[in-house]
Amino acid sequence: MESVEPMVETAIAAADAARLVTARYFRAELDIASKRDRSPVTIADRETEQCIKDLILGRHPRHSFLGEETGATDNEEQWRWVIDPIDGTKSFATGNPSFGTLIALLHHNRPVLGIIDHAALDERWVGVAGRATTHNGAPCTTSRTARLADGSLYATTLDQFAGPALARFKRLSAAFQFRVFGGDCYCYGLLSCGFTEAVCEARMNAHDYMALIPVVEGAGGVITDWRGEPLTLHSDGGVLAAANRRLHRAALAELNRDTGG
Repeated sequence: MESVEPMVETAIAAADAARLVTARYFRAELDIASKRDRSPVTIADRETEQCIKDLILGRHPRHSFLGEETGATDNEEQWRWVIDPIDGTKSFATGNPSFGTLIALLHHNRPVLGIIDHAALDERWVGVAGRATTHNGAPCTTSRTARLADGSLYATTLDQFAGPALARFKRLSAAFQFRVFGGDCYCYGLLSCGFTEAVCEARMNAHDYMALIPVVEGAGGVITDWRGEPLTLHSDGGVLAAANRRLHRAALAELNRDTGG
């Protein structure tokens, strides 16, 4: 595999450029439209993604690109960028600074680089396969807490869980000391810095989680689907991240108890 370093530099430059776009629109009056799946979208989402796409493909024209707003540009299969320009559009549109920009790079469909960037909070996590994750340039590590009962669990919103998934989430969250809602991709940054022990989500897409994988893993955490399998471009939307393997095994057991999973 060719050196990933030029791509790391590109990803950081793209995150810097995205900040300039989101800063123009954050806490400004915005028209909020609904996509086919009824999720919200704004001009800020579209302009931010186009800015990132232009920069990346300008430097790496042979790479493939998958963006939440602009879809797929399929070129070579070896390198693929996966982008969520504003993760947490609801937060962004209501003036909440927890929104973030997610930038991932996949090599043969395996994530090797991830950035979680929070422009309004001036915080950035960078994860590169085989390296320690950094938070604003300094290495960060996950919690060593060994028991669910001693830890906290995050989820962006309870609205994402329905039917059997809601029952499973409630059973999981009952095993923790307490649960917290909100945060969007910021939850995974907090996990990577040791401030919370787990995050459980449902109905996520590849652009929502690909950038999280190198960040969480490089900080010492574990992130999989609800069956404990590695997340792929075609995973079913369930995501479970935990601070360490022991916690992850315990969380999986609670999540899948009585389901046969």
